[in-house]
Amino acid sequence: MNNEQPIIVGLDIGTTKIAAIAGRKNEFGKLEILGFGRANSNGVKHGQVLNIDETIKAIAAALENCYASNPNLEISEVYVGIAGHHIKSLQTRGDIVRQNTEEEISQREIDQLIADQYKTYIPAGDQIIDVIPQEYTVDNFQNIPNPIGYGGVKVGANFHIITGDKNAIRNINRAVEKSGLHTKDMVLQPLASAAAVMGMEDIEAGVAIVDIGGGTTDLAVFYEGILKHTAVIPFGGENITNDIKTGLGVLKTQAEQMKVQFGSALANEAKANAFITIPGMRGLPPKEISVKNLANIIQARMSEILDFVSYHLKQVGMDSRVLNGGIVLTGGGSQLKHLIQLTEYTTGLNARIGYPNEHLAAGHIDELTKPMYATCIGLILKGYDDYERNRKQFERVFKPVEVPRELQKQAEVMPEPVAQEQAPVVRKRSELGISKFWGKFKDNLIDLFKEEEDQQL
Repeated sequence: MNNEQPIIVGLDIGTTKIAAIAGRKNEFGKLEILGFGRANSNGVKHGQVLNIDETIKAIAAALENCYASNPNLEISEVYVGIAGHHIKSLQTRGDIVRQNTEEEISQREIDQLIADQYKTYIPAGDQIIDVIPQEYTVDNFQNIPNPIGYGGVKVGANFHIITGDKNAIRNINRAVEKSGLHTKDMVLQPLASAAAVMGMEDIEAGVAIVDIGGGTTDLAVFYEGILKHTAVIPFGGENITNDIKTGLGVLKTQAEQMKVQFGSALANEAKANAFITIPGMRGLPPKEISVKNLANIIQARMSEILDFVSYHLKQVGMDSRVLNGGIVLTGGGSQLKHLIQLTEYTTGLNARIGYPNEHLAAGHIDELTKPMYATCIGLILKGYDDYERNRKQFERVFKPVEVPRELQKQAEVMPEPVAQEQAPVVRKRSELGISKFWGKFKDNLIDLFKEEEDQQL
């Protein structure tokens, strides 16, 4: 336990769930989870807060569950994830001529360069969410990852600017504030997920993060340590559920249950003679659903989502020749069976599931390492990035809070071995039964050849 670090809370306001997770870095730089709560989300559609009252109730329920897991927590500020098809991104270029060229480039000058990009012209009704510097230049030197300490007259950079609809951003802030919380910062969900499931070697090799949520699928592409592209695809796990509901004529809860328990992203892998029996409604006879038909519906929608991913990768020139790290699938929708195979077939890139245990301390319950909590854990990591780089003000007096027992994986009690308490005994190989085993094996071989000889005779 490290009481010299702040407790940072991530709030993931999703289409299907709202999760609140509180975490603190330990002395090894790994994240310890101090509180965890989730609730079903009703007021969010396609990643956007539409019904503020319903969203407030869901946030309150998630916070209540978080406090129930650890009553010692005090939550006032949160890092909030943002998604939705209103999210857009653009590339810009910015330069400043330095006032004092006798000294080295300082953090203050870099902060000024980034702050100037918030004045970039964007369409009316939009708002800048984040400005992310890519590679820097100092005078005629290009592709500098960090120019602090360099000497020069002019410093500039290429920037990736993320924008969103003002009303959508206002609705999120309003829902958070009416829940008695303050939004410390708003972070694009694919960037948060990327922080949770990736290491530095992934970013350098080139990787595409595909976060399949309930209402949207978020994409973030990294290459040579730089964020190259972000996109929000307006389809997710809820679209698959609705397709099943409509295509098979079942209730939405039944469709979700079938998707999770029996669903497959590849129809060829589904058994043709397997059927799911759904109880009939109001005296109607039970309905039998073909597992193969279920898989056909899921594959059709997942292929559409992955076609969008392929389209975005081609638009920015990030194909299989460039992205050596392949595709990392995360989010709740990534847990579909055979999704890795479908992704590799559709995109031509290697794929794997990204679990948020890359930066998580050992010994936590398995629930926290599920891909659906990648965004929430990534929000905490983004908060720590702000803290460590002094981007925001944090309290300097930190309350001692321990990891609650219910969030710790209980170690299995193993029976104590008796042999450890006895004096060590040196045995010959024959006493260990090895020579007996080989002797028996040799006899069996001889008998086998004898039987073959007898048959030939």
